[in-house]
Amino acid sequence: MKKLLLVVAVILCAWTANAQCSFQYGATEEDSIACLGNVTAFNMHFKAKHWEDAYSAWQSVVTKCPCAWSGMYQNAPKMLQAMIKEEKDSARRERLIDTLLWTYDIYPASFPKSFSKGQGIGYQAYYTMMYRNKSMEKVEEAFENCIKSVEMEKSATQPVVWDCYFRLATQFVIVRKDTNIVIDAYERATEYIDEAIINAWKKYEEDLPQFEVLQKKFESAEIDKIVYDKELKKLTQDTTRQMALVKNYEKTIGKIEAMFVPYADCEVLEKVYSSKVEENKDNIPALVKIVGTMHKRGCHNSETFRKALEIVHKAQPSAETAYMMGVLSISQLNDFDKAASYINEAISLYQTNEQKVEPYYLLGTIYLKKNNFSEARQMAYNALKIRPNYGKAYILIGDLYAASAGRCNSDDPNVVPGAAYWAAADKYSKAASVDASVAADANAKRARLPKVPLEETFKRGLSAGQSYHVGCWIQENTTVR
Repeated sequence: MKKLLLVVAVILCAWTANAQCSFQYGATEEDSIACLGNVTAFNMHFKAKHWEDAYSAWQSVVTKCPCAWSGMYQNAPKMLQAMIKEEKDSARRERLIDTLLWTYDIYPASFPKSFSKGQGIGYQAYYTMMYRNKSMEKVEEAFENCIKSVEMEKSATQPVVWDCYFRLATQFVIVRKDTNIVIDAYERATEYIDEAIINAWKKYEEDLPQFEVLQKKFESAEIDKIVYDKELKKLTQDTTRQMALVKNYEKTIGKIEAMFVPYADCEVLEKVYSSKVEENKDNIPALVKIVGTMHKRGCHNSETFRKALEIVHKAQPSAETAYMMGVLSISQLNDFDKAASYINEAISLYQTNEQKVEPYYLLGTIYLKKNNFSEARQMAYNALKIRPNYGKAYILIGDLYAASAGRCNSDDPNVVPGAAYWAAADKYSKAASVDASVAADANAKRARLPKVPLEETFKRGLSAGQSYHVGCWIQENTTVR
């Protein structure tokens, strides 16, 4: 019996390293054995989709040994939703919904290190809206729980909770006739989701060099193949997970942006925020939210945006405020020198390479305006080094080449007048091939390029398809058209 109990303890320890119960597996030896049996039974019936049998075993585990295995809670929603869907008796269906909601009370209580109370509150709001959205009282409760969850979890808020929160916010704008509700939701979303994306990128960029370190250790025989494979698998999983997080959060903020559009254009934000800036001129956190929201909505010509941003940047300068000051210098002051200074400041302050992509691109467009073509191209390549499929950077280089066609002509009889247009066409084609989001713009720009007269290529002994080197500052090989 002692051997059996030891086996039970070892297995259950493996299942739950983070449990916080007085008796993880039950108060007695018999309880521990029964607990293991019920966990096994739950697994078997859950996989077979025998929901009633799985539920019976589940009830026993969560009441008698709730800290035995976190999988009981991770799998519970699928089981309970299937049972709710199939249940014909309305009273029992309501009890099952109650059980589903209760699960998110007991889960964080049993496994606080792996599932937080804030997450539980958020999921309760989500499932309340799924099953009890006919009751206005329950809808209001769900809305308040969404806010509570978001403020507890901040950047760790799950996408499903963000979606629930923002949908409710758009409903309550209509019910309460108060645009501030959806603006508040948007402020929270942009602040916390941006932070979540930055954190994921930071972790990804920290992990990336470890692949090379690991490879060198293996090649120098510091580690064997077994260790190498194990570490490689973990690194791959970690980096893949971070990129999945980025994509999920980008998708989430994209949906929120789309839902926000009808409720708060720049005119509305100007009306809502104009008085708030004066009221909050010493409240920097409040002004940060105002600036962030107006920047996201592209309200750079707003006087309210300018006033708030100048206060924030003076009191609490950051990469983000420096970048916005650069944008402001272009949109309101048309001062490209000042804009370039601010953007360079932002680039030096950003924490991840990914954050520098847009500033590099903007700096490139500034240098184009200043006719500093080589510097503009370098900024575009800086952006592409970080994000190789960033089509806007290739379009910028194409624009630089197209703008150089006249200045790159020469008295040299071997130089084809307008050959820079061919090099520009190459960059527009590249942009379209790597980035579907800019393909239409890139193709349109390419179609508008002037054609090099056929006689200019003919008298130089060139024919379509031949390689041709474009000199001047461009120094690239292209193809005769």
